[in-house]
Amino acid sequence: MKLVEKLKEYENQYLFIRWATGGEYGKLMYAGDDFIEFNIIDVDTMSYRETMLIYAPLILEVSIGGADIARIVAEVSSQMTLHEK
Repeated sequence: MKLVEKLKEYENQYLFIRWATGGEYGKLMYAGDDFIEFNIIDVDTMSYRETMLIYAPLILEVSIGGADIARIVAEVSSQMTLHEK
């Protein structure tokens, strides 16, 4: 199984990705055959900083769980508001 095929299972989830020139926390928006779309989160403000299209063969490491990912999910969840009807 290729990494991109596995990443398709984690679309719309928060994770850490390290690639050839950097590494960031963010939300995986799309995993295609040759690239992924990744929304990078500024961990200090918990806002989206930029969207990157990363060439899939450059991806070196993907962290799907762990304490840092759980903290980001908790922070983002606490900033969500409930829409009242």
